[in-house]
Amino acid sequence: MSACVFVGPSLAVGDARAVLDATFLPPAKQGDVHRVVSLLRPRVVGIIDGYFQWVPSVWHKEILWAMHQGVHVFGAASMGALRAAELAPFGMRGYGFIHRWYAQTLLADDDEVAVAMSPPELGAAPLSEALINMRLTLRRAERAGIVSGPQRRALEGLARDTHFVDRGYPRLIADAGATFGGSWRPALGRLEDWLPSGAIDRKREDAAGLLRRLARPMELPDMAPKPPPFRLTEAWAYDLDAAGLWDYSI
Repeated sequence: MSACVFVGPSLAVGDARAVLDATFLPPAKQGDVHRVVSLLRPRVVGIIDGYFQWVPSVWHKEILWAMHQGVHVFGAASMGALRAAELAPFGMRGYGFIHRWYAQTLLADDDEVAVAMSPPELGAAPLSEALINMRLTLRRAERAGIVSGPQRRALEGLARDTHFVDRGYPRLIADAGATFGGSWRPALGRLEDWLPSGAIDRKREDAAGLLRRLARPMELPDMAPKPPPFRLTEAWAYDLDAAGLWDYSI
């Protein structure tokens, strides 16, 4: 099965290659799915990571176009989970905890999965921590008796109020110490000692899970090409031309 997968901060490419024999590409931006399908003709496209904010994000319509060509498109962990939740009625398939959470509208904000990352030339490695990972980690810490319920809720609030490029456990612990004072010192010390073994990386787990699923194509339902449950309009070609997406040299 030929597959192209867009991956970056959620899972290192070296780790991804150990799971699935595929063409791995940097996080997806606007036009990338169209380029890959046009040039490489994969049977499957997986979207794990993608650009946003400062770089135009992968279009919903180019994903629809790819599915219209008979390509099976999967998403998980980050941008892929978002797009899969949004395009599930049209045939995009999501995988994992984060996708299910978005699909059930429990995570309303894209900011939950946003992280800063290094340039693709340096591996698109994560430079901050995803809020969803921090939420899940703090809830595990509460269950383990590391922090109390009120402390967990206060820490979640601090993490949520921190810009995504600055989120991380060292920053969170420092901010909590400065905000809540010395009475928090024992709990913050326990949390700091516990994090190396207790922290959850749900984005990584979902990304690796999707690749493991794609590595077992016989277990994937309905993988034969089939007509999608939608029709593209002629405006699609105009949109591509206006955006310069026919020019593969850019």
